[in-house]
Amino acid sequence: MDVSGGHWIWSASLRYLFMVPFLLLIVMKRKNLGALLTHMHRHPGPWFIWSFIGFVLFYAPLSFAAAYGPGWLIAGTWQITIIAGSLLVPLFHERINTPHGPINVRGKLPVKGLLLSCVILLGVAVMQVEHAKSISQAELLLGILPVVLAAFAYPLGNRKMMEVCRGEIDAYQRVLGMTLASLPFWLLLAGYGWAIVGPPSAGQTMQSIVVAVSSGVIATVLFFAATDMVKGNTGRLAAVEATQSGEVLFALLGEILLLSTSLPAFWSWAGMFLVVLGMILHSLYSHGPEPKKVAKNVPESVT
Repeated sequence: MDVSGGHWIWSASLRYLFMVPFLLLIVMKRKNLGALLTHMHRHPGPWFIWSFIGFVLFYAPLSFAAAYGPGWLIAGTWQITIIAGSLLVPLFHERINTPHGPINVRGKLPVKGLLLSCVILLGVAVMQVEHAKSISQAELLLGILPVVLAAFAYPLGNRKMMEVCRGEIDAYQRVLGMTLASLPFWLLLAGYGWAIVGPPSAGQTMQSIVVAVSSGVIATVLFFAATDMVKGNTGRLAAVEATQSGEVLFALLGEILLLSTSLPAFWSWAGMFLVVLGMILHSLYSHGPEPKKVAKNVPESVT
């Protein structure tokens, strides 16, 4: 959309504006809209705050970066999100069983999962080696810093909303709820975009509908459902988040098959090998036996 002349403001806001009707139809058909609205009414503050962080601070900076940095830089930098989720673990509490009943303790960094994520991140970095020489300092800053912010905001908003929902809200409801809660900002951004650049083109509007359905509805719901399934296990949650690294491979293959670009050079193939290796190791690690979380001697301060 950026290459064809679409402004980043419309790229960001139209995705979420177009997601609303599709998600509304799905949730209404599943007869879950009433439960969602009731939950949002009971917890308006958390819904607004974490939706803003998880959706607005995720997609607005990402769209902004696309206007200033090349696609390969943004796709590669976004992979920081696979370690961002692990680094955020100490901000959350885990419920463990004790002889005196369940208590909440602060999460510990999943060191093994973090190291496996670093293998993937190294692979992405290696893939970018041959391109890095052709980018200016301005493109580097404007194309990287907003994406780093987005990479931390997305898992933070997602995980905090899982805490708020406590299993009472399914993935379809959660995506719709977060979209509705962030809607005021997207409307304000769209109004600002209309004022400074005018309405979006027909081409950008159609592309935004495709993005809203494929990435906003299908991909986000699947990703949120997967994280819901493993929300009590930091290792498996890291493994689910690490699957996002696959987008670099698919983007590269798509360019070769659909846009007839040249075959990757040696460093790109080496990077792809590390990405695939890291994802396989993550999968093997996350499918190991889940340890029972039992604490025998817990200081009173922990509770």
